[in-house]
Amino acid sequence: MTYKTILVHVDESERSNFRVQMAAEIARANDAHLIGTAVTGVSRFIYQDGNISANDPNLTIHLKYLRERAEKAIASFNKQVESAGINSYESVIANDEAGGGIGLQARYSDLLIIGQTNRDEPSPSVLSDFPEYLIMNSGRPVLIIPYVGDFTSIGKRPLIAWDASREATRAITDAIPLLKRAELVQVAVFNAKSVPDAHGEQPGGDIALYLARHGIKVEVSVHKTNTDIGNALLSLAHDVDSDMLVMGGYGHSRFREMIMGGVTRTILESMTVPVLMSH
Repeated sequence: MTYKTILVHVDESERSNFRVQMAAEIARANDAHLIGTAVTGVSRFIYQDGNISANDPNLTIHLKYLRERAEKAIASFNKQVESAGINSYESVIANDEAGGGIGLQARYSDLLIIGQTNRDEPSPSVLSDFPEYLIMNSGRPVLIIPYVGDFTSIGKRPLIAWDASREATRAITDAIPLLKRAELVQVAVFNAKSVPDAHGEQPGGDIALYLARHGIKVEVSVHKTNTDIGNALLSLAHDVDSDMLVMGGYGHSRFREMIMGGVTRTILESMTVPVLMSH
């Protein structure tokens, strides 16, 4: 199992180049095709019948501005991946907001790389629930890069949040191409007694054996906490010097509104390392 098509969201944010750098490194390691996609957000200004409103005399200027933003982001992506020596890549501009445009292309990719929402750096083409929307709707693993922090590597010392759920199982399976390159994978089980039938007599033992059969070096730790598990996970990631967190994404959508689980919400808001989530 490997990643052969990697999709990265590019824009004019401060972290876009860093995001592309991480995507290029993963693409190189997997001999994968890298796609950089920028979105204009134009769809938010188009009627359902496809006609653009002419009521606002400044609309044409604004739509041109949105297009120029996307073109500038793509030009930066092309220059960066050429300098990085990526042989197989392409760039795309989608006339949609980020959730719709990136979500559609993600269906034809093995891994999607995006940025954490930074509310201090709003974008006209990216809605605030962008990561949540893609986790719930893309059908692909989503690697989310924090908007702060420097990471010299991703996946050398990953931490898996294991609760024996379907979502966590999906995340682990989706992360195997990264986990197989890790020096050591830490599997953390929190409050195992709350779901004893799922974990069995040795919490984490079965998933560790599964990963070991893939040639992955694994250590399991079992924890009990009365605090928020999301914060406990981030604290543990710091303690074990983890450079990536792998976990299931929990929640459901009600039309466009994303109703996320408490742990998922905490991680998305407070992440200190890159996080790979699958739903």
